[in-house]
Amino acid sequence: MIGIDTNILVRYIAQDDPLQSPKATRLMEALSTETPGFVSLVALVELVWVLTGRYRSSRADIALIVETLLRTREIRIEQSDTVWKSVRLFASSKADFADCLIERSGYDAQCDYTATFDIVAAKTVGMRLAD
Repeated sequence: MIGIDTNILVRYIAQDDPLQSPKATRLMEALSTETPGFVSLVALVELVWVLTGRYRSSRADIALIVETLLRTREIRIEQSDTVWKSVRLFASSKADFADCLIERSGYDAQCDYTATFDIVAAKTVGMRLAD
């Protein structure tokens, strides 16, 4: 298994760097079910953050990208079941992907609830505002 950093994912998806994008493509396309790529939760959150901020990608496009990564047999996503739940929540709410992942991770860890000061997260993804 080969760990994949955020910058590799960004260059592969965006195809916007004449030097790094071809290298990222070679690496990603060389992955196999025998030697898959591993994408950590941190790399996934960073990817969504970069796509949102730098590339101004839509929520629908981001959800499609994450779903495609999840469906790709040559890629393993850390805590993929939780990520599936998070991307569905992200696609159907106004919350940030990171907030969706935080809330779903807490739920899967059997937390009673996830506390936050973020009003949007409390209203849209089921977190509770801290008193």
